[in-house]
Amino acid sequence: MPRPLWTGAISFGLVTIPIKVVSATENHSISFHQYHREDMGRIRTRKVCELDGEVLTQEEIGKGYEIAKDRTVPVTDEELDRMPLPTAKAIEIVAFVDADSIDPVRISDSYYLAVDGQVAAKPYTLLRRALERSDKVAVAKFAWHNRERLGLLRVREDAIVLHSMRWPDEIRSPESLAPRETELDEDEIERAVQLTDSMALDGISGFRDRYREALEELIAAKSEGKPLPAAPGGEEEEPGKVMDLMAALNASVKAAKETRGEDATVHEMTPGKPRTRKKAASAPRKTTAGKTAGRKTAAKKTASASGKSAAKKQPARKTAARKRTAS
Repeated sequence: MPRPLWTGAISFGLVTIPIKVVSATENHSISFHQYHREDMGRIRTRKVCELDGEVLTQEEIGKGYEIAKDRTVPVTDEELDRMPLPTAKAIEIVAFVDADSIDPVRISDSYYLAVDGQVAAKPYTLLRRALERSDKVAVAKFAWHNRERLGLLRVREDAIVLHSMRWPDEIRSPESLAPRETELDEDEIERAVQLTDSMALDGISGFRDRYREALEELIAAKSEGKPLPAAPGGEEEEPGKVMDLMAALNASVKAAKETRGEDATVHEMTPGKPRTRKKAASAPRKTTAGKTAGRKTAAKKTASASGKSAAKKQPARKTAARKRTAS
């Protein structure tokens, strides 16, 4: 376990939990030195006093706040430690909230809180169980690195994690960065949703730092005098080129399915064109036509029958008229 960065206690109501703060993350980035191109001499940064030009060690350097030009108020570490802050040596829990209510952009560095002595084991476990059962996270205040900070306490496996957070007024508004309202075709949105489904994973633990691996290969090749690794080929997009969004989405869905070993058949959709609907079967139309023809035939038959009936009745009327004339 790395050495503690800070020691103090968690203030949980009237419960005090002695803890040690250790970093929860490691930096695996490869660092470079600056050097002189001509003779490979190392370039170093030195802290020089602007009054006498002397190079100073860290022990000779103090803190100060410039309140006016040529007037600086010195402040010592001891004075900072003696400031009357309730959070100077305690992580004071001030509220419990739903985890979904915390904007991730406010979360900064992460630290593990380890118990400091056996006496802290029971209250530490009590707080952890309370967080787990309530399904909440704790919002806390603590003073560190010469300022009071806002923190978030949550459970990770069997440990309590402290995330330092930014204050609300430290978050810039993205309003001016949002693009102007753009019209999207419904098919484009549906294809984008299909792409998210095809790229879905259960977790992100399998990701690796490809850049660091490539950088290690580059350094190894140069140190051994071997040829440098070749850059992967690929077509570069022209800057400012108008993208065929639907074509890019169709290709992305297909590539994602091939990567996952799924059926890569993609039924392409074209924005702006109505979806192809199945045509109605021809049988119903024939039936309808048959019914229409049937109606016409029936009408003809009715008309023919009416004509014959009228023809039969006409001679009978003439005979009756003759009889009346004779009498």
